[in-house]
Amino acid sequence: MELAGARLHLLEAGAGPPVLLLHGNGASAEDFVAGGLFHRLARRHRVIAVDRPGFGHSPRPPGAWTAGAQADLLAQAIAGLGLGRPLVLGHSWGATVALALALDHPEAVGRLVLVSGYYYPQARADIAAFSLPALPVLGPLLCHTVWPMAAARLLPHLVKRVFAPRPVPPGFLAGSAAAMLLRPSHLRAVAEDTASLNAAVAAMAGRYSALTLPVAIVTGDDDRVVDPARHARRLHRDIPHSHLLVCPQTGHMAHYRRAR
Repeated sequence: MELAGARLHLLEAGAGPPVLLLHGNGASAEDFVAGGLFHRLARRHRVIAVDRPGFGHSPRPPGAWTAGAQADLLAQAIAGLGLGRPLVLGHSWGATVALALALDHPEAVGRLVLVSGYYYPQARADIAAFSLPALPVLGPLLCHTVWPMAAARLLPHLVKRVFAPRPVPPGFLAGSAAAMLLRPSHLRAVAEDTASLNAAVAAMAGRYSALTLPVAIVTGDDDRVVDPARHARRLHRDIPHSHLLVCPQTGHMAHYRRAR
């Protein structure tokens, strides 16, 4: 889709009530295909998975692509696709964008499903470290020199961490998937999303209780990336009408666990 300010790459299949899927930081729309959720939903729904700006095949134009800015763009996409008020499912950083979309554009969202999301600001060393390529001047230099090599070495360990305690699905990093993750533009987008995460959730946290649409919160009981007690369970308290689903023996990639 060509939209005001950006071009979005989409995957679409099926017919029926619309569902919009928003991937996490470092992933792409293909993540929902690999996990099986995309095609399972397409049996009964019109399902659309979006490459958020900077990921997959969607370029990230210059500017501050905060959660709010991405939500504004997605509201345009929803209107342009004639989706009405779809169910919006966001995973991890995609859940942050889904919340921004529901809060800032309530006319564009019918229901929310938030999977393994990060909802409250938290001081974390990993956020500081992975934000370095977002710095002006130094960031682009890192992304075109040492950062791709460092990311290539770290990637297998990071993938194991997000899937733990379950094994990484066979072939998860096969073929072009790993190469896509190591592009300088992709690494820069990862860093920018990481750097803006705490500010994004801090700006929204006081508004969560104002949500009136149906909300489902999904978390793995052994998520080693986002603490379920600090985030999912707290959000459930702040949105009293929400439904909380805790997946047993499941880590951060809860949409893989429940899609089969």
